[in-house]
Amino acid sequence: MEKSKPDLELGSPGESSLGLLPTEPPARPAWSSKAQYILAQVGFSVGLGNVWRFPYLCHQNGGGAFLLLYLLLLFVIGIPLFFLELAAGQSIRQGSIGVWKHISPRLAGIGFASCVVCSFVALYYNVIIAWSLFYLGHSFQYPLPWESCPDAPNSTQMEPECARSSPTTYFWYREALDVSDSISEAGGLDLTLTSCLLGAWSLVCMAMIRGIKSSGKVLYFSSLFPYVVLLCFLIRGLLLDGAADGIRVMFTPKLSIWGDVQVWRQAATQVFFALGLGFGSIIAYSSYNPRGNNCHCDALLVAAINFLTSVLATLVVFAVLGFRANILTQACVGRNTKQLSWLLGNKSIPGLELPVGNLSEFSPSMYSAWYQGVPAGLGMKLKEYEITDCRVEEEMNKGVEGTGLAFIAFTETMTLFPASPFWSVLFFFMLLNLGLSTMLGNMQGILTPLMDNFAPLRRRRTLFTVLSCTLGFLLGLVFMQRSGSYFVAMFDDYSATLPLVAVVACEAVAVAWVYGAERFLSDIEDMLGWRPWKLYSYMWRYGSVLAMLCLLLASLINLCLGHPTYQAWDQAKAAKTKLPYPPWAMAILVSLIVVAVLPIPALYLCQLLREWLAWRGGCPSLEGTLPVAEEEEEESPADPEHSANGYLPVQTDDPPEGGEEARATLLGGSN
Repeated sequence: MEKSKPDLELGSPGESSLGLLPTEPPARPAWSSKAQYILAQVGFSVGLGNVWRFPYLCHQNGGGAFLLLYLLLLFVIGIPLFFLELAAGQSIRQGSIGVWKHISPRLAGIGFASCVVCSFVALYYNVIIAWSLFYLGHSFQYPLPWESCPDAPNSTQMEPECARSSPTTYFWYREALDVSDSISEAGGLDLTLTSCLLGAWSLVCMAMIRGIKSSGKVLYFSSLFPYVVLLCFLIRGLLLDGAADGIRVMFTPKLSIWGDVQVWRQAATQVFFALGLGFGSIIAYSSYNPRGNNCHCDALLVAAINFLTSVLATLVVFAVLGFRANILTQACVGRNTKQLSWLLGNKSIPGLELPVGNLSEFSPSMYSAWYQGVPAGLGMKLKEYEITDCRVEEEMNKGVEGTGLAFIAFTETMTLFPASPFWSVLFFFMLLNLGLSTMLGNMQGILTPLMDNFAPLRRRRTLFTVLSCTLGFLLGLVFMQRSGSYFVAMFDDYSATLPLVAVVACEAVAVAWVYGAERFLSDIEDMLGWRPWKLYSYMWRYGSVLAMLCLLLASLINLCLGHPTYQAWDQAKAAKTKLPYPPWAMAILVSLIVVAVLPIPALYLCQLLREWLAWRGGCPSLEGTLPVAEEEEEESPADPEHSANGYLPVQTDDPPEGGEEARATLLGGSN
């Protein structure tokens, strides 16, 4: 490391004394175009959660009121922290480990924690892609295999489990997952789903192993195709009976939910997952940008596209679910009027009167208004005969949570469409593209920082990529058991939520208080040629940090107050039931959280120890113990062969003259 210049003198052992901008940018591949970069960021941030998690939260938490709350938190937490990660990656031109180690060697654990969280998410996320492949393969049939119930073995009668639930529910739990009754009943591996998981990891590996020569070009299709499908579904959905009812339910505001702390926690968590904060993928992608790229405009653009995509997906989901709920409500009224007709004929319930003489004229709205107006005593007697209210809102609540929205409710609706196999293929191919574009970002969040910081991995990046995907497949086999879907729910609920909040809170503290918010803005000004709004300084120092701490506290309280439960499928009752996690599963759950967060304090303490030993003259500091990779050309989401349009030209085939390779120093320069 060169130290002849005064401004290259290190300050305290644990803190970088330079600005973020390296004196000379490390040789690094660049994006072939700005459009490809934006598509990569959008493709990573817009994922499966936009299609099923956001619509579910919107419906369960006050409709339009939740939209306003989400938008508020997007401005308070999302955009400032998203801009922070973009600017840090673009200025330091390293993955997540290198970025935080550059700010202070004591903070290297933040980058490693991001890698661990990315690894956990990649494990179960690719399982969902495998499920999509399974359904996509079964969509090339007419009629669709989940349109009707199969016959029981050695019988002409309908399968009892299917008769007590529905064809789509039965296909999901029995044909696709063959799910066990609890997480404790592991069962064997499902060979069909295992082959789908192998196919999913093979797709990811092929895209990653070729770098941008394949994965970058794939982004043009995988990022844009879902929008074409969503627009097709929106147009088709708006033409269906009941679509207006679904959209009305979606936008009906319930402002009382603003007083519920859990709703704030869910909205803030969704902001994290929607933008991909804390995963390290944002930093990895932005590190391939030229130094003068307007990352502030990128942050606003990607956040806006992400929010509008969530609203578009919610419109599609509720238009389609409104159509489904309308049909189910009419069927409910038909069943109940037949029962009422029998009761009236037998005079089984004294005082029972109907507002219309001809029961066929009983519309769902008339029936619901009549049912809600019956006296309490009469209502109890009606329930004894299993006569209940029939409302669109109640039918829309059934089967719309998480994976149930895509693999039960939406598939059931598509069976009611003309040419249902076409719509099914379109839908699950869209899910496949959404999942793959996000998985590419997840893998970049894992591979880029590790290859940036460990030279042997970078020199053997192809082998490292193949081994990483192979390990992901082998570890993913735990999700291919009959109890695998319960492990997916565990990972989804606990492996990323708390660790991500902790990681992003540490990122905000690192920039705002360790490095200095004003100093960071000055570095951005040197990089862009203009100074971003001073509001960001206040948000990074106070608003975002306080919001992170409140969210972390609320999540811990929510975890500790009640025993964590999961939703299981009871085969005998053909119904969902909530079960508490057994002690061994609780141990796994807690371990996931601890392992993800542990690198932050562990590496901080290790660095303090190294500094103390170095001060005593007995051991080198962290600079010599965490190797920074040799700055050679790497496969990345950026196009190594592109040297036009102002992006950094990079040698892609031949080594530098004289056999010397550039090396990144702790301060981001080269020697």
